[in-house]
Amino acid sequence: MENGISSYSRFLSGDKDAIDEIIRNYKDGLVYFLYSIIGDMGQAEEAAIDTFVKLYVDKPTFKGKCSFKTWLYTIGRNKAFDIRRKVSKFSSVSLDDAFDISDEENIEQKVIDDERRSDLRRLISKLKPEYSQVLYLIFFEDFKNDEAAEIMKKSRKQITDLLYRAKNALKKEIEKEGAVFYGL
Repeated sequence: MENGISSYSRFLSGDKDAIDEIIRNYKDGLVYFLYSIIGDMGQAEEAAIDTFVKLYVDKPTFKGKCSFKTWLYTIGRNKAFDIRRKVSKFSSVSLDDAFDISDEENIEQKVIDDERRSDLRRLISKLKPEYSQVLYLIFFEDFKNDEAAEIMKKSRKQITDLLYRAKNALKKEIEKEGAVFYGL
């Protein structure tokens, strides 16, 4: 996936199809990140839609101080906080319900991997919101610590410390469940 800025530039120049590329490339990851903030899949999807509508209608200026993805996720984070402020009570939706299985040659392995990812997301969602956000950004979306710091409006040191505490909290949740995850 390209970094998104060329699609956004084409959109700003009048190519209406370019916004579809941005949505297609960033929608799923953005929704899961916003879910870690809001705790409700429907509201996370709404926040993602609001993010893309902001791009389409307001056409904010991308200044290039960070990656396009970091900039987009920051807009999404702000939309999620707007929604969270409006809603006082949250209902929980299992990530299992929101995870699609696509057709691939090794569907059995894909199902096993998806179940592991889903279990890991479920365990992460039990953690404090800041912990789930930093883990999701770093491990599921492959953001660097600096980028996660910018999105979460924290310093790099705060992110490093938060990530350390979040990993320890996740390990405790994994041990409580008796699950086994490699690579943590």
